[in-house]
Amino acid sequence: MSFIGPYTHNIDPIIGTIFGVHLWWYGLSYALGFFNALNFIKKRRSKLSLSQAQVYDLSILIAAGVLIGGRAVEVAFYEWPFYSENLALVPALWLGGMASHGLLTGGLVSVWIFCTISGKPFLAMTDMLAAPASFILGVGRIGNFIDGQILGSVTHVPWAVKFPDAEGFRHPVVLYDGIKNLLIIPALLFVFRRGPRPGLVTGLFLFLYSFLRIPVDVFREYPTSLLGVATGQELNIAFSTIGLFIIIYSYRRGSSSSTEAQTGIDSTLDLGWRKPLFISILFFCLIIPSDWTQDVPARYGHRHAGLVHSMLYPKVAEPTTAEIPNQ
Repeated sequence: MSFIGPYTHNIDPIIGTIFGVHLWWYGLSYALGFFNALNFIKKRRSKLSLSQAQVYDLSILIAAGVLIGGRAVEVAFYEWPFYSENLALVPALWLGGMASHGLLTGGLVSVWIFCTISGKPFLAMTDMLAAPASFILGVGRIGNFIDGQILGSVTHVPWAVKFPDAEGFRHPVVLYDGIKNLLIIPALLFVFRRGPRPGLVTGLFLFLYSFLRIPVDVFREYPTSLLGVATGQELNIAFSTIGLFIIIYSYRRGSSSSTEAQTGIDSTLDLGWRKPLFISILFFCLIIPSDWTQDVPARYGHRHAGLVHSMLYPKVAEPTTAEIPNQ
């Protein structure tokens, strides 16, 4: 008896329901990623002289930046024809719609804002956050798979998957990408723990994440393209190039990584509004169902009994680019 064979995907994408609001496995991947980032920063806060309050400030900014960036790139690059006619739905994350390259961009911008306000070194901060960023992207892909998103090409390999809304058995390309994201974490930590030049870990993360995604995405089916190349592949090339430039810049600086004096770190646990706000963001993440916009009951009704149209989940004309998941 073979333990490996084509798999028919029929996983319920909903964890549970509270007062008519559905909680999704896909959204849980964001919550887990942000929670992991908070704990990662806590354990290493002395390296950059971060106070307890600053740990939460940074974590809140990262979570907000990732969500806003992911949404902005999705709306602007992938689904603008739909959202240009439905501007009121731009904030409706409970209908889906997030782009992975936007998650990266939003995260980097939020760290830059924090460093500008607090006077912390930007590259030293992004070096510290590279591993948790890769973790967020890794668990996010697992959420994509549970949701049944991101289609690979049709194949006859033994591990092929029959996705809920696609013909034929296909490469589980979303799992390829998720495993890739998780496997680069040990490499990032290995370099980080050796105190490299500022920016080296950041550049390595951007390069490994994007460059290794190029062969993974060869097995994907993209609905959008620019200049004859899949949109995601163009972004992969762009981010790989940025990563290489940062690595070169890091080496040309000619100095090893340094840290600020470990003084002035408070020990207070009085975080005021910060902790409740961060927890609220984690719960908000749970309502995000998908990385592309859709009529939620029409898409998932056959996989979760009782999922019907409501004020929260209205009937919507899905974007034409959403016929095949693309992020």
